[in-house]
Amino acid sequence: MRRARALAGLSVAFVLLATACGTTEDASDDSTEAGSTSEATDGGDAAAGPITVTDSRGVEVTLDQPAVRVAATEWNAVENLVSLGVMPVGVSDIQGYNNWVSGAPLDDTVTDIGTRGEPSMDTLATLDVDLVVVTDSLIEGAIEQIEATTPVVVMPGGDVQDNIGQMFANLDLIAELTGTQDRAQELRDEFDAKVEEGKAAVEEAGATGDPVAFADSWVDAGTVSIRPFAEGSLVSDVFGEIGLENPWPMEGDPVYGLAQTDVEGLTALPGDVRFWYMANDNDGGDAFADNLAGNAIWESLPFVQAGNVVRFPDSLWMFGGPTSMMQYVDAAVDALG
Repeated sequence: MRRARALAGLSVAFVLLATACGTTEDASDDSTEAGSTSEATDGGDAAAGPITVTDSRGVEVTLDQPAVRVAATEWNAVENLVSLGVMPVGVSDIQGYNNWVSGAPLDDTVTDIGTRGEPSMDTLATLDVDLVVVTDSLIEGAIEQIEATTPVVVMPGGDVQDNIGQMFANLDLIAELTGTQDRAQELRDEFDAKVEEGKAAVEEAGATGDPVAFADSWVDAGTVSIRPFAEGSLVSDVFGEIGLENPWPMEGDPVYGLAQTDVEGLTALPGDVRFWYMANDNDGGDAFADNLAGNAIWESLPFVQAGNVVRFPDSLWMFGGPTSMMQYVDAAVDALG
């Protein structure tokens, strides 16, 4: 499994490159924001139910009471559960999650339920879960098979029109289902405070308005492919909140804001850009440092020659919730140092 454990929902071109780019499962580009309505009357974390939400399919799902035993297939849902204080009983690809998500660690009680696109029905059946949270990246028929016995809520992976807003909509949806709305509000407040802290640090560094190109990469048959986090991607939106600009000229996909280029495409970036990227020694390695070393185009780029290239710490999930995004604010401030 390569770096592309990252997500579903990209175009066919991205899917063909999924062995290393960040996705192992297809998903539709439907970025309809999941909404929710609750019939519980006492609100906050005291809500006892029944709880009715409308998921991204437009399907109403009702729980008699807040879910306690929850399984999740996508890591943004898993991160949100852990951040809300609900340790999931089942998680898809625990090793991959542990490689990428450091802000909301799992404990040793969690059971691996298979891949993110095709969870094990047999394993799920042994866990006695109250709820399964998924995105639309599961194989055909999987959602219907799960919900024959267990409530299933489908949430969007993202929305390029407002990825921060979708991040919080997903968090609030899970909080509604688990009766953890008070903690969800705390996370929102913590995120807002972190953004203000980051904005002040960017201003103090004299970097407000500076262009920052964020990317990751993978290697296929010796060729380095680069994935720009274009305008509207979640990480880019967070950088924008603290005063940094996105200089990528290409348009990303409609769910995650991800584009595709190669080393030649980097010549389209302005010379004064800061180039920041993700790599993970446990999943894919560092194509920029290892595979582009000695590449004439890479080494001729003005930002490379000026030393304006920064690798971010491993295990910061690019598609996570507020916990991961607060880590990105800290990493951005450190990169300016």
